[in-house]
Amino acid sequence: MNRTIYPCLWFNGQAKEAAAFYCSIFKNAKITVDTPMVVRFEINGTQFMGLNGGPNFKFNESVSFVVECETQEEIDHYWDKLTEGGAESMCGWLKDRYGVSWQIVPTVLAKLMGDPERAGRVMQAFMKMKKFDIATLEQA
Repeated sequence: MNRTIYPCLWFNGQAKEAAAFYCSIFKNAKITVDTPMVVRFEINGTQFMGLNGGPNFKFNESVSFVVECETQEEIDHYWDKLTEGGAESMCGWLKDRYGVSWQIVPTVLAKLMGDPERAGRVMQAFMKMKKFDIATLEQA
């Protein structure tokens, strides 16, 4: 039997607030179930569940969500929205206001890193960045 697999995010009473926040950032997003204990939502066809589980567990960087972006405008949009009340980190990583980790990554990065002549220069360039800058990566 083939069942859908989706992440469950443990919040301290903020599941609905977080789901609404994420749905406001992504164009193709909606809340699908809203109960006092569980909020289910979709972003770009991927299901998520937010659980109001209490203060026992906190998010950490061992799990992050990767957002691939075609353009600098997309990177800027997701970076700016998701860091509101959160924290920037290095190499495209950030934590949002709820402590959830995200990676905002240009789709061109895989191609640039796959070129043996450029990979070292590209890596040196992005190791200095917080938010990725596509033009700088392409010039490396």
